[in-house]
Amino acid sequence: MSQATESRVTPAEAGIGNRERLVVIAILTGAAVLIAAYWVIWFAVDRSILASDTRDAYYEFENAFPLADGWLVLCLVVAILQLSRRRATVLLWLLAGGGAGIYLAGMDVLYDIEHRIWFHGGGGRLIELGINLVTFALSAGLLAWSWRRRGALLAGGQPQAPRTARGVPLAKGPRQ
Repeated sequence: MSQATESRVTPAEAGIGNRERLVVIAILTGAAVLIAAYWVIWFAVDRSILASDTRDAYYEFENAFPLADGWLVLCLVVAILQLSRRRATVLLWLLAGGGAGIYLAGMDVLYDIEHRIWFHGGGGRLIELGINLVTFALSAGLLAWSWRRRGALLAGGQPQAPRTARGVPLAKGPRQ
């Protein structure tokens, strides 16, 4: 069989290997821990370490994020549990977490651009820019990874039968 006629195996057909699953779990865990650490530093240690502005409006804006970030962390933690248990509901939590991350980063970036946060101030502006870039990248990556592997995720990570473009399983062997 020539390379031109060989069919490619999609991630859904191949399943999700243990190494890939562990890498995703590690990334989700790292993100959840970093978000929690951010808020511990903000409220319990010294917010000036993280703050990229000192105006009251900036503090009010940042203080509006813990509930939404809490939702994001909940999505990530449930996704970790469901991915480790190979449950089909993991897809819901991965997509919810990825969407929440994109939304939160969008809100943050718009505020930062409108108030020129990235363009003045001390080291906090670099932290802010880094948070925005990492949040967008990880969230978009999570959405893309989850969507490309949705068949395998819905099947608990097990390999799937090849399907046509319309989602119909391909027959194995000759037709009877």
